[in-house]
Amino acid sequence: MRGHTRRRGTKWVAVIDIGHDEGGRRHQRWYSGFKTKRAATEKLTELLASLQSGAYVEPSKRTLAAFLREWVESIRASVRPSTWAAYRMLAEVHVVPALGMVPLQHLTAAQLNALYADLLAKGRRDGKGGLSPRTVQYVHVTAHKALADAVRWQLIPRNVADQATPPRPQAKEPKAWSADVLRSFLAHVEGDRLYAAYLLAATTGLRRGEVLGLRWRDVDMAGGRLAVVQTLLQVCNEVALGTPKTAKGRRSVALDERTVSVLKAHRKAALEDRLILGLGTPDTEALVFTAPDGAPVNPESFSDHFGRLVKAAGLPRIRFHDLRHTHATLALQAGVHPKVVSERLGHATVSITLDTYSHAIPAMQEEAAERVAALVFA
Repeated sequence: MRGHTRRRGTKWVAVIDIGHDEGGRRHQRWYSGFKTKRAATEKLTELLASLQSGAYVEPSKRTLAAFLREWVESIRASVRPSTWAAYRMLAEVHVVPALGMVPLQHLTAAQLNALYADLLAKGRRDGKGGLSPRTVQYVHVTAHKALADAVRWQLIPRNVADQATPPRPQAKEPKAWSADVLRSFLAHVEGDRLYAAYLLAATTGLRRGEVLGLRWRDVDMAGGRLAVVQTLLQVCNEVALGTPKTAKGRRSVALDERTVSVLKAHRKAALEDRLILGLGTPDTEALVFTAPDGAPVNPESFSDHFGRLVKAAGLPRIRFHDLRHTHATLALQAGVHPKVVSERLGHATVSITLDTYSHAIPAMQEEAAERVAALVFA
């Protein structure tokens, strides 16, 4: 790998040899516009060092928009469908309109910071204000991952998102119902055809996709357990099956007797509905919870229906996902070991459980203090 400087008109250029093309001809890159030989020599030294270290990046006019679209398609097979859809939406809706025409190799951390500030101030698509810090954080995560891949693919020398400063979303205490409120809700919706889904979420802490993706083959009625092996997702307005969020998400969850009894009743009712509709007996691959015609339940419609039921019951408003928070909170308040709660929820580590549900821990701390004191001062 060699290089040299030369005068070209009134300016100086740095020239480097970067190998040979397919025809065996020498491939050179010229960097021009230097006013002095010294400036050209300094640039040449920098280029040769990057070639030697493997960090050299060939100049390109590729725009950020063009790269992001290439990147989104290239990672489609390597991430969960819902994650891919989120990356594509965040890139197309929030990054490309503002910075899409910027050459990828000229993008700066300052430009990313300006984008984040603009999104916080007026980023909503309906024009009614800014995005939440958490959403802007997701935009940053998308940009950072894309640029990290650009570095790995030797399209840019460094990831400028490392120097950007995205907003830090404030941690929110998850909403959860008390046992009394949960009991009132379950009594109110007992006649709903998806009553078993609400009860199952409340007694196991399963995520929405895990509930809707559950198959009859995954439920062991006799053993009182179920296996979480797939999830039902909504991707680009279409329903699709996917895998659990993490390795720990693939798990076995114990069921209480009441939940098993409700699932048995649900299976009987579902079978009767299928026979009335002429759908026949479901096979072991059939989903536990379906639409009346046997099709998968649309996740967004399911959540909307849950919200209407809560409103009709006159109870504190929560999301369907908050039934998961309710299960975790009640379990910890009941004295269930955090490790067990973590396993039931499918968290990657028990620290996630403790950090998320720290609000449920004070009562346990007080009980522990009294027990220790009783031993010491008995």
